[in-house]
Amino acid sequence: MVKRNAFYAQSGGVTAVINASAAGVIQTARRHRARIGRVYAGRNGIIGALTEDLIDTGRESARSIAALRYTPGGAFGSCRYKLAGVDANRAQYERLLEVFRAHDIGYFFYNGGNDSADTCLKVAQVAENLGYPLQAILVPKTVDNDLAVTDNCPGFGSVAKYVATSMREAAFDVASMAKTSTKVFVLEVMGRHAGWITAAVGMADDAATPIPLVLLFPEIAFDEAKFLAAVDARVRAFGYCCVGVSEGLSDAQGKLLADAGTRDAFGHAQLGGVGPLLAALVKDRLKYKYHWAVADYLQRAARHLASKTDVLQAYAVGKAAVEMALDGGNAVMPAITRISDKPYRWKITQAPLSKVANVEKMLPRDYISRDGYGITAKARAYLGPLMKGEDPPPFKDGLPQYVRLKNVPVAKKLKATFVLD
Repeated sequence: MVKRNAFYAQSGGVTAVINASAAGVIQTARRHRARIGRVYAGRNGIIGALTEDLIDTGRESARSIAALRYTPGGAFGSCRYKLAGVDANRAQYERLLEVFRAHDIGYFFYNGGNDSADTCLKVAQVAENLGYPLQAILVPKTVDNDLAVTDNCPGFGSVAKYVATSMREAAFDVASMAKTSTKVFVLEVMGRHAGWITAAVGMADDAATPIPLVLLFPEIAFDEAKFLAAVDARVRAFGYCCVGVSEGLSDAQGKLLADAGTRDAFGHAQLGGVGPLLAALVKDRLKYKYHWAVADYLQRAARHLASKTDVLQAYAVGKAAVEMALDGGNAVMPAITRISDKPYRWKITQAPLSKVANVEKMLPRDYISRDGYGITAKARAYLGPLMKGEDPPPFKDGLPQYVRLKNVPVAKKLKATFVLD
């Protein structure tokens, strides 16, 4: 077999465990030196490939690569940069292959979510059409948990654990102050279209730790009067109420409540903060004292509270991506397949990117309670195993210890430069 180099890149929003996937890719490739030469990483994701700004991961020690398992963020840098359609900007794809050809890259491992699946598939198709031998594998990642085919997405379990923990702890705080102070607490979480993270907030409440919760999902159109009535009823019954809301909450006309009127690089609406909006509504209409918080980057960066299940799965998909490539796989993704809930068992299977790209997996309606403000037993059975287990990073002097790689650049071989749009 011809020995060829590999390219790995991180794309989109990072997670608490995306670097565990990177470790899975790099460590597995190092165990197959007869087939895979060097593993290059793109500095700042796919931009690194377009600008020939490559990182030589071979310059990192085995200890540093192993430490990625415990490190949040994107070790090589990520980006929100959407490649246009092939017909719209064929030059982008030709440039990618030009860089790959110059550095003898035959394996393309793209660590991302929905938009990345589409990009990975297009790169595979263009390479085939132009006769360039390349195996493109998507390494799944997204805190939104909305990738098709796979049971769940690496990154989600840790976010789920963080938001459920945060809401439970905040609820104890609010309950202790509710008699004379705050009666309503609002926690805004990520989730543009799919309410998986909002559902996870619901795990804060259980039989042993009851919490008067109201959950607002992007799948359920917001009804102001019903929402206020639900909050008021809980405050009257329990003395306080906690609200978990998705950033992508929309009204009956489909308009995002927090649409700031701008768009990101992928064309998605930039959301302006639905949490404070709801809190102000509670104050104006119900006259209750409130507090609100936006989990924002904290929920996806909290490696100290990562789910062990999530860490194991993130590493597993990175490892499987390399193995699939060595087995001849192309335009595919390692997917997590659930075998059983109790005991929780799972395995890695292979999914074609044609069934993943541009498909968004929404929260099923039967995971949401009939009144639209809570989660069902079916949702709890799904969510529970993904949040289980602890895998803390090493601590020193009371703080977690994370690795920062050297990220040594690879010498450029092309004279022509590429100007990003």
